[in-house]
Amino acid sequence: MAHPLLSDVTTLLTFFQTPASGHGPVVHFPDDAASYVKVILRWAHFVAGITWIGLLYFFNAVNVPFQKQLDAPTKGKVVPALMPNALWYFRWGALVTVLVGLAYYGSYILATDAHNGGANAFAILGIWLLIILVTYTIVFFVTKPDGPLSKGNVLAIVIAIIVIVMAAVIVMFMGSYPGIGNKTISIGIGGGLGIIMLANVWSIIWPAQRRIIAWTKAYAENGTPIPPEAAKLGRRAFLASRTNAWLSLPMLFFMAASHDFIMFGR
Repeated sequence: MAHPLLSDVTTLLTFFQTPASGHGPVVHFPDDAASYVKVILRWAHFVAGITWIGLLYFFNAVNVPFQKQLDAPTKGKVVPALMPNALWYFRWGALVTVLVGLAYYGSYILATDAHNGGANAFAILGIWLLIILVTYTIVFFVTKPDGPLSKGNVLAIVIAIIVIVMAAVIVMFMGSYPGIGNKTISIGIGGGLGIIMLANVWSIIWPAQRRIIAWTKAYAENGTPIPPEAAKLGRRAFLASRTNAWLSLPMLFFMAASHDFIMFGR
């Protein structure tokens, strides 16, 4: 006589393997490699993105106000202990998020629409990246630690205008191809904002923070004076980080809206 537990397991397995109303098995795993590659890319994109954006919000909503309350000796202990690890996950999370997202977008979303419309996916991807590169070059040079653009509200208006123009150019460019639909265009805008955010991390935030951490550690260990340059570097890194925090909101909106919120015609 079979053990009751074994009987229950057999019944459960039979349930999962039994077709339901002729629609196939209750549990079904794809038998093509592409499905596994796609889900792994999406999963990696989500995990890395949560790490990156989560730390971005931590830095802006928690760490910045916290650091303002610390005196110099306390900062000398807290900053070298906290920031290197946090910034490691922050910058590499950003890079993995964007690279995996680009791989998925170029291989499975843009490529499908381009193929359906008889267009060259590589040419569209290249021009799209060029639009973003030109946009970020402007963003990089307007992010100033002094002068009128060092004021957060002024810089916010300027960058908002810049990225709105970028979004309009992407819509007009991609919308000119008959096969390109709402999903590709919407992710094209959101992904463009994400690439700008990544560039801010690696070209402004991390280089500045790396030097500030080293100076803070030297001050705590040896009493080495922190150079006046640190204030400007810190201000520029703060502006870039705050820019990323605000850009993350439309970035996430366009990603979320890409599936069933039709804004771009088809």
